[in-house]
Amino acid sequence: MSSIPKSPVTTADAPRAIGPYSQAIVAGDLVFCSGQIALDPATGEMVGPGDVRAQTRRVMENLKAVLEAAGSSLDGIVKTTIFLIDLGHFAQVNEIYGSFLGAPPPARATVQVAGLPRGALVEIDAVAVRR
Repeated sequence: MSSIPKSPVTTADAPRAIGPYSQAIVAGDLVFCSGQIALDPATGEMVGPGDVRAQTRRVMENLKAVLEAAGSSLDGIVKTTIFLIDLGHFAQVNEIYGSFLGAPPPARATVQVAGLPRGALVEIDAVAVRR
């Protein structure tokens, strides 16, 4: 059985990993993006404390940068998982999230969690195909 080569993805246009993980891994034609929170890549600081719309926008911009560095794009996303600390933010997150994606939208799961790193309100991970 041969193994599938895996390559880490790193870009300065998205926040550095805050733990022992890669921004993304490319395996074959797939890109597995680690969860992104609303950290500004230039400062490492949280964007929009308490503002789920601003945080969702930054998360999607971070995902876009990682995907582009991996040879994919937001249009290449086939599956996301959205982690929210409050499902009451569902509609606001959907509005911003949807504005970044074309049709058809990717498959998705949304879950409420007790907490997220750095006090984030939202975290999104993604699986995408490469161009």
